[in-house]
Amino acid sequence: MRTRDPEAKRRLLLDGALAEFAEFGLAGARVDRIARRAGISPGLVYSFHGGKAELFDAVFDAVVEAVMTAAPFDPDDLPAYAGALYDSGVAHPEVTRFLRWYELERGDTATRTSAGTSMASKVAALADAQSRGVVSSAMPAPHLLALVLTIANMWAQNGEDVRTLAPPEDRRQIVTDAVRQLVARPPV
Repeated sequence: MRTRDPEAKRRLLLDGALAEFAEFGLAGARVDRIARRAGISPGLVYSFHGGKAELFDAVFDAVVEAVMTAAPFDPDDLPAYAGALYDSGVAHPEVTRFLRWYELERGDTATRTSAGTSMASKVAALADAQSRGVVSSAMPAPHLLALVLTIANMWAQNGEDVRTLAPPEDRRQIVTDAVRQLVARPPV
């Protein structure tokens, strides 16, 4: 797709870079392959981003935004939120692969504003839901959110040995049931 629209080219670049980074990580990715995947010139990659590392971070930010759109956070219905995250992971396995590479290559050294802002707003909304009695307050909101996120992504984050424990058609229900039990208020 050839276009003079800079925003369209930026989107093509991010999509091509996501595919390349999901396959090869930051260290193994090549700018010429990213450009080829995006259908743009390699020089244009540097016009949009200072280099491969900056593009890697830009893809991370775009992934955070896309996941927030695909799975809007609803602290009053955390099982549905976890189900939407699971669905997003199934629909876009390249995102899960990219996030694994990001964690491996950036680890604790990079704190992206996009992720920090997203987590802070979720924690605040979850704490509010706890104060309203909608969600169990048996543990602090940040810990509860971490568990919800882990459960939602558990089938994608574990190896084949764990995935064989439940057939694919049951996994979403397992996620939503587990989160429902986790956040349920204890009976009075």
